[in-house]
Amino acid sequence: MEKRLIAWVTIPAADFERAVKFYGTVLSIEFETCDCGNGVRMACLPTGEGEICYSPDLKPSKEGTMVSLRVPDSIEASIARAEALGGAVVIPKTKIEAEGLGYFAVLADTEGNLFGLYH
Repeated sequence: MEKRLIAWVTIPAADFERAVKFYGTVLSIEFETCDCGNGVRMACLPTGEGEICYSPDLKPSKEGTMVSLRVPDSIEASIARAEALGGAVVIPKTKIEAEGLGYFAVLADTEGNLFGLYH
């Protein structure tokens, strides 16, 4: 069995509901949310690879770790959905030079985090 190198990704949120709506719309997925106590709220990615999390100890940042997410349809469609919700393109759709690896883009989310889109 092949193991993924990345075990879990946490996307910090300043406004939990806004962040869940943003990523749910951009990626065309539904999130189940939970209240974990002590003011912590989580919405796990349905693939089991990470979460959107509000915690008083986590702060969104464009200087932090960046995660790239595989989009369900096209990068252009995901960019359009992100921009409609207040996201911004940092690096537009760009071909990955290695043969067969597709395209990527980098965006800023509504919380101030940078994230990548991959297709």
